Amino acid sequence: MILVLGSTGFLGSNVCQLLDKNGVEYAGASLSTGVDLRKHVDVDELFGAIKPSVVINCASYVGGLQFGLAHPTELFTNNLKMALNIYQALEKHSIPKIINPISNCTYPGSASLFKVDEWWDGPMHDSVLIYGFTKKALWVASQAYKAEFGIISNNIILPNMYGIGDHKDELRAHALGALITKFVKAKVEGNSQVIVWGTGTPVREWLNVLDGAQALIRSIPIELGQDPINIGRGEGISIKDLAYKIREIVDVDCEIFFDLTKPDGAPIKTIDGATGTSKLGWSPEIDLDIGLRDTISSYLKEVSAKN
Repeated sequence: MILVLGSTGFLGSNVCQLLDKNGVEYAGASLSTGVDLRKHVDVDELFGAIKPSVVINCASYVGGLQFGLAHPTELFTNNLKMALNIYQALEKHSIPKIINPISNCTYPGSASLFKVDEWWDGPMHDSVLIYGFTKKALWVASQAYKAEFGIISNNIILPNMYGIGDHKDELRAHALGALITKFVKAKVEGNSQVIVWGTGTPVREWLNVLDGAQALIRSIPIELGQDPINIGRGEGISIKDLAYKIREIVDVDCEIFFDLTKPDGAPIKTIDGATGTSKLGWSPEIDLDIGLRDTISSYLKEVSAKN
């Protein structure tokens, strides 16, 4: 039995859909299903009842850059509580394996192309330090629990994700999801201007959530070893170019204003996916333009149905 934590979230729900499609038996749990992973008793009871052979840990307390700057203590305490409770329950209930998706913000802030052997080569960017630390702590936990209890952790580093079902709240969404929301809102409400945080120059690599889910599921039968593996193609796009691309796809007549009083975050974030390609025999498949069109089309239909 596979247990998916955060099963109703953006990544977790897509993992569950793919498991369903593949006919794989699983159970899901999240705060919305009544399981608070920040509470030790909830995690203990869940793991004891399900007794999974593998846990896919998609649970996370996360938001975009704005959210992280506004809620640093919540990011820190909630994510660390979940990590500690999960690993303690793995050991108590003799669960042999966990798969952790880890954010690419855990790489040094000065890096531009993220390589696994450079993961510890410098501090994280200040704008993501708190959230990034909690995700990097999962790797530290995996070392401790492997050394003492033999628990296997597959740590999968993913680029920022987008896709159907992403957050629509501009505060909680990452840059791409927030941009889609803004341009769709401009189209529906007839707004003449869309405001984009920062200069628009930062470059980001984007992974469709369906590819993210595929990477996690493909790693289930594999023991990847102590080092994390990267999923990615090393290809990025600037926030400015992304904004213009989204405006074109949404087909809205509006100006784009870059708010230079807002922070940019790290200048470049792309991933060298060679380790993922080697270990999984697979690399991300969904082209950004195709993924954007599908995501925007879905959101426009959703908005249209409400109006």
